[in-house]
Amino acid sequence: MARPTPHTTLGMFLAARRAAVTPHEVGLPAVGSPRRVPGLRREEVALLAGVSVEYYTRLEQGRVSGASPAVLAAVARALRLDADETAYVHRLGSTRSSRSTRSTRSEGGGPGSSPDVTPTPVHPRTRVLLDSLTGSPAVLLDRSMDILAWNPLAAALFLDFGSLPAEHRNHLRLVFLEPQVRQLYRDWEHTAGKCVARLRMEAAHEPHAPRLTALVDELSARDGDFRRYWARHDVRSITYGRNHFVHPLAGPLTLDWQALQVAMAPKQTLIVYTPPPGDADSRAGLEFLASWSSTPARGSVPDRH
Repeated sequence: MARPTPHTTLGMFLAARRAAVTPHEVGLPAVGSPRRVPGLRREEVALLAGVSVEYYTRLEQGRVSGASPAVLAAVARALRLDADETAYVHRLGSTRSSRSTRSTRSEGGGPGSSPDVTPTPVHPRTRVLLDSLTGSPAVLLDRSMDILAWNPLAAALFLDFGSLPAEHRNHLRLVFLEPQVRQLYRDWEHTAGKCVARLRMEAAHEPHAPRLTALVDELSARDGDFRRYWARHDVRSITYGRNHFVHPLAGPLTLDWQALQVAMAPKQTLIVYTPPPGDADSRAGLEFLASWSSTPARGSVPDRH
């Protein structure tokens, strides 16, 4: 089966969003009862966007290459898309067919495949910054959410990343396929959905990236929850949030996180976790983990009290 192109991916996204908008929400009469499709019909979106039904149909079928910004903006308004969703539509819809799907076929992908990907270099100064964050867990991710580097406190919070094969050091993969990490999140459903939405947004930058393609194929084949989230076509450019953890040693932790783009490597993002101001319990829990992670023999757990 042919792999999705940016244009077919856009078409699937538009169809999913069209199904989520009711005629009442956009001021149209609900003509035809019962309606044969959930949400809006294609002709209704075309009417609202001021384009022909034929053109919108071709757009949703992935048969339009390089739609104009004006048309994409009109379709986004018709479907009541938010800022992230509108940016996603522009990124995919304005892409010209300069690369065919043969690139993903030749470079790797498919369930269970692990294309050879040269490790992304991490600047020495970025490593120094990671090591200096002794009181905050921090990990360095690329656009596919591969974990490129981390500090000891991040390993104490999640798991020993160094013990994993390099191809398994991926935040999304751990969230869905690693029981230890999955059980760590008290708000797993919320976290998983946000992670998938963020990956979709990042995928629009490089839709043919072999590593990302292989990751989506593997998770789709192995995890029903991932398939469910991926089918929703949610997209989000998420730069901060809050997670609630239940750590087996430190107990309940509430941690805020920020995603900081690395200026010298724009495709890399530093994720830093900090306790909310005034949350003495979470701060004490992190201090406990910092003490534990610095213990030469980790089998001996220091007394938290």
